[in-house]
Parts: sequence; structure tokens; C-alpha cells
Amino acid sequence: MNVASNESAYSLPPEAEDLLRGTCPDPFAILGRQPHGRLDIVRAFCPDARAVRLVVQRPRSAPIERAMRRVDERGLYVGTVPAGARYRLKIGWADGWEETEDPYSFGLLLGDLDLHLFARGDHRDLDRVMGAQPMVIDGVAGVRFAVWAPNAFRVSVIGDFNVWDGRRHPMRLRHAAGIWELFIPRIGPGERYKYEIIDAEQRLLPPKADPYALAAEQPPATASVVADTSPFAWTDEDWMQGRAGRQAHTAPLSIYEVHLASWRRPEGDPHGILRWADLERTLIPYVVEMGFTHIELMPVMEHPFDGSWGYQTLGLYAPSARFGAPHQFAAFVDACHRAGIGVILDWVPAHFPADVHGLAHFDGSCLYEHADRREGYHPDWHTLIYNFGRNEIRGFLIGSALTWLRRYHVDGLRVDAVASMLYRDYSRREGEWLANIHGGRENLEAVAFVRDLNVTVAELCPHTLMIAEESTAWPGVSWPVADGGLGFSYKWNMGWMHDTLAYMGRDPIWRRYHHSEIMFGLHYAFSERFILPLSHDEVVHGKGSLLERMPGDDWRKHAGLRAYFAFMWAHPGKKLLFMGGELAQPHEWRADGEIAWYRLDQPEGRGMQALVRDLNRLHRAIPALHRADCTPDGFDWLVGDDVDNAVFAWLRRAPDAAPVLVVCNMTPVPRPAYRVGVPAGGYWRELLNSDGGEYAGSGMGNGGGAMAEPEPAHGCDHSCVLVLPPLAVLYLTPEWAA
Repeated sequence: MNVASNESAYSLPPEAEDLLRGTCPDPFAILGRQPHGRLDIVRAFCPDARAVRLVVQRPRSAPIERAMRRVDERGLYVGTVPAGARYRLKIGWADGWEETEDPYSFGLLLGDLDLHLFARGDHRDLDRVMGAQPMVIDGVAGVRFAVWAPNAFRVSVIGDFNVWDGRRHPMRLRHAAGIWELFIPRIGPGERYKYEIIDAEQRLLPPKADPYALAAEQPPATASVVADTSPFAWTDEDWMQGRAGRQAHTAPLSIYEVHLASWRRPEGDPHGILRWADLERTLIPYVVEMGFTHIELMPVMEHPFDGSWGYQTLGLYAPSARFGAPHQFAAFVDACHRAGIGVILDWVPAHFPADVHGLAHFDGSCLYEHADRREGYHPDWHTLIYNFGRNEIRGFLIGSALTWLRRYHVDGLRVDAVASMLYRDYSRREGEWLANIHGGRENLEAVAFVRDLNVTVAELCPHTLMIAEESTAWPGVSWPVADGGLGFSYKWNMGWMHDTLAYMGRDPIWRRYHHSEIMFGLHYAFSERFILPLSHDEVVHGKGSLLERMPGDDWRKHAGLRAYFAFMWAHPGKKLLFMGGELAQPHEWRADGEIAWYRLDQPEGRGMQALVRDLNRLHRAIPALHRADCTPDGFDWLVGDDVDNAVFAWLRRAPDAAPVLVVCNMTPVPRPAYRVGVPAGGYWRELLNSDGGEYAGSGMGNGGGAMAEPEPAHGCDHSCVLVLPPLAVLYLTPEWAA
């Protein structure tokens, strides 16, 4: 090649000026290896470098170094290598030399099938494709970055590795899916990063965290972090193999809902937060001792604002750094499973906060959210609503769900705010919402998303639980999608919670006028598969604690709450109790405090804890209390019309199991000789008396049980005459079954 031809290698294409200004939409057309006859031109843009050299590898000889020519003072260097020769860059910075492979020497990173599935919303491995993925390409270790920003003019990766300079690592756009990609050699797990985006109008946006990041900085810092994606060494084989039976509709399900930060504070640090290893040592043994089958964690996905309790999530793929690294979260789940405890996570696909580093106007357009505030703004929480009509958004959200269920072996997701997703007019006045294509209020796109989500989870993560927080009369929330339902495993029974709490909050003298508040829930108890929730929402925002909501003096409050818990555990439906309820916490929950552990120094607190522990023990041990929770043949009314005495009685049944008689006295007046029909003669042993002395009650009872007499009552051939203690619930079962 003659000198003139060789010199032409150093001339720049017109697009180079855009690169130098930091506005080049196609950096691979300028940087990296460019064929030039028998030579390859190599261009490198290294702003603020004092020199750049090419380290050219030779097949049977030592590498040689060649200085690159600086062709622009802003940091553009050009050199040549033999055609096809491998090379590295040796960059001289003010504090030393950096040797690295050229990010622009690598070919296309994502396959056509990945792009196709992503665009359709059908990619089911997005946690391994998008975001920051440590990997080896052509023998070179580094990190592959991929982010969806179809309307951006330019996207760059910025981080500590390039002093947060968006000129250094502009990405390649894969037009078929609107995904930008780049492989950066010689970086790895632990690196902080964001994306610098120039929008279609060539305006520089605030730096954006990675929507697909698997890890993040601890708030209030907002950068994403390259996660260690090496496989976790799971030891929960026994749990996973037996999970189908443990989570069947016929199995006992008793859930302890936890806000991790305020469950218990580190000793001597009222503002500290226990890490995953600390929670493994403290929370798991406590849940085991209390007899719960599952822990439900309020959102542990990364979120910027502590005061949202996690429900304003931005990092849908990242365990919050507040509690430790992702592998430490995996270790916590593993330890739960070894202890026989399932893990359910609260998960928020309904909306997201408008923080500038997050999803809002991600590429300068309304990408994740609706452009019209009548569809895209949530008036209750001042957040933005996902555009469920976009394939990519549905894929993003389903990918998040699968990440927790597959990568972290989580046993179920409780889907927050489902009602707000299903209705376009949710919490909106007339004129503040848009009808669907049929003129109705149903959000058809959200319904399609929910069904797609649940069908996908059932197929790819069998025997996991999908639980809907859904407060309306939408039919078939827990019916199969094939039968026209939404496909959830369970629905929270918000109506039951509101009615029964209202009843228990009334002075007993007035309960006779509100008998239906106990009765009504059983009219629809088997229309869905229900969980009975006493969640965090019932002990915040001025509602007071559960104990405070009971009427009367201190004794009556505690007796009323004991009766309510015993009533709940005997009612059809799975159980959920928010932390602190088991201690009869006397004050409303505060997320910046901790639950009332001091109550264990008081008889009433210890007694309430003992009652909840015994209720869970009985619930698990006695088939009649759980096996037919979801079917009407598991429940028979005996006494539902004793309005004057506020007494209720029923039988819980299960196939091939002894029945359990449940009798509730919801007044402080003892009933010393109350006759209740039973289906069999013989001795009926008392399994539980919520007024027992071991629970700090009065100790009034039946001396351990009662003999059934051949005197018909309540449609039965036999009956028992019982002492009904004040504000108390009794469980009895035939002696032959005890």
C-alpha cells in the first residue's frame, strides 16, 4: 500500500464530528475496526487520555505496540493493524496506563431470536439477556449491557470505569427491537453504572438507572450495580420437590406478613436495619416457633423512598441493597426452605414512581407509562401507570416475576393493587378517565396482561402461588384462565376483613344489630379461593392497632382480639397476619420503629403470642381446619341465628377426617349452659379455648370437654351443653379423633 493510501486511513468520515460532540447514534460505524484493504483502521475515542497505543497480537511472536495518532484534540485516535489481527488498546491516563480490549471490536451481541421475542413480549429469560450481564466473549471477560430505549437518539453506558463520561461508551442500536447494546471488557461484578440518554430532540436527559439491573446501590444513592450472576449453590432440594403438596389448595397456609426494616432493629441502633444474615438468625426461627407456614415480605425490590414501604418500586429485578447483596437474599430464601418455611414477596406491577433516575420518560418519551394522564397517572399515589398495551412492558413485568420465582426460588408473589389495574376509572372522577374500545370501564390491556402473567407462571414455575390483592367484585379472580378467570391462586378477601373488623369494633351491646357482618362473608366464601388478610393496611393511617380497634377496657380488648383470632383461624380461607398482631401490639405500626417486643414482658402480650402459636399448630395438625378451605363441603352452620346472644357455631369438615366444632361467644356475658348440636355422640374434647389461663384469659371453660347427649339440636341427633366463656371461641373434636 503506498504512502498516500496509508495516509488516507487517518482521514475521518463526516459522522466523526457527531461522535466528538457526543451525539453519534451509530458509534460502531466510526470506532473500532474498519476494513481498509490489507490493513484495518482502528479508531478509539478516549477523551482526556494523554496517549493511546495499539497492542497488536501476532500468532507466533510477542505482541508489538504501535502509537495511535491523535487526529482531534478532543480525544480521537487512529491507528492501523494488519487485516484481521487481534489487538488491544493501551491508554495512558493522568494516573497511569490502562490496557483493555476495544469495546468496538466486538460484533453483534444479542441474537435475532432474542430481539424477536423481546419485541413480541414473549422473552422469558430477560434477567439473563437485558441489563448488565458479566460474561466472556471471544475469550475476553467483561460485561454486556443491553437496554430498551427505542426513541433515544444516543445511549451511553456511564460508570466509575469511565468516570461517568457519556462520550466514552456510546452503544449500538438494534433497530428491530429498539435495544441498545455494548460489551465493555475487563469490568465485572460490583461496578456502578447508569445510562446517559440523549432523546430524539437531542436533549440530554438525567442519567437513568437500569430498569433490568439485578443489583443497585443502597438508597439514597441511585446507581445500578453489575451483579454477580454466578449460580447460587442451593440446598433446598427437599423443599422444592415437596412444594406442590405444601402449597396445594388442600394444604394449611398461614402467612406472617413482615416489613423487614421494622420487624426488629439491631440491638442498640433504633434506626438500623437487619441484614439478610441477621434475619436468617432471628426471623426464621421465630416464624418456625410461631407455626406459620410462610413469610410474606413487603416489597424487597429496590425502591428509592423508604416511606413507600417498598410499594413505589423502581428496581423490579433487584433485591434492595438495604438488606444485602443478591446472593445473600438467595441464602435467606434457601435457609427459609431448609427450615420448612415458604417465601412470598409483595410485587408491584401496577405503577411506579416518577423519580428522574427511573422509568419516567425513560428515553425522552412516555415509554413505560401512558402519555395521557387519564391513563398514565395514578391519583392516589401520585405515580405513573405501566402501559399494559405494549408488548415490551408486558414482557418486562413478566420477566420480573419470573426472576424472583426462578432465580431466587421464591414460592409466590402477592400482586399489589390489582383492582387499580383492572378498572380504568379506579379512584377517578367523571371526565378523568378514558373508556376502553367498547366504551366500558374495564382495562382490557391490564386484564390480558394479568392472564398472560398467570398462565406463564403456571407453565414455567408450577406450584408457586400468585395472590391478588383485589378488593372489588370482579368475577373469577382465582378461576383458571381457560374458564374465563384471571388465573390467580388466591384472592385476598378484603370484604371479609372489612365486615368482621367492623363487627369486632362495635360495643358488644350493639352487635346484635350487625349480625350480618359475620354472616355475609360465608355467602360468598367459596366463590373464590380466599386468603383472610389482617395486613399492614389495617394498622396504619390512623386506624390504630388491632388491639385498639377492640372496644371496652383493657381486659375486653385483649379478650376480643383473642376471640377474633380464634374466629379467623376457624373460618374457611387461608390466613395472613401482619407482624405485631401476635403480640397484641397496643399502638399503630410505624415503619421507622419496630414491633412491640416489650409486650412479651407482660402476661397479655405473652398470652396473645401463645394463642397465635397454638392456632397455627392446630391449623396445621387438624385436616378439618384447612383441607376443605376452598369448598362448601368443608363448612356447616349450626348456630347462625342467635342474634340476642351473639353466639355463632359451625362445623369444619374434611374428607376422611374428624370434624371440629367451633363455638363463638361475641359478648362479655358468659353462657353457662349453652346447647349446641353435634353430628356424633361420645366425648368431645376441647382443643382450644381462647379464654384459657395460658392466654391470659379468665380460665372459664368446660374442664377439657363435654359429653354429647342423644338430644337433637340444630339439625343433629346429638348435642353438647357447653360453658361459653365471655368473648371467647371454643374448638372441640370427638375424643376418638384426638
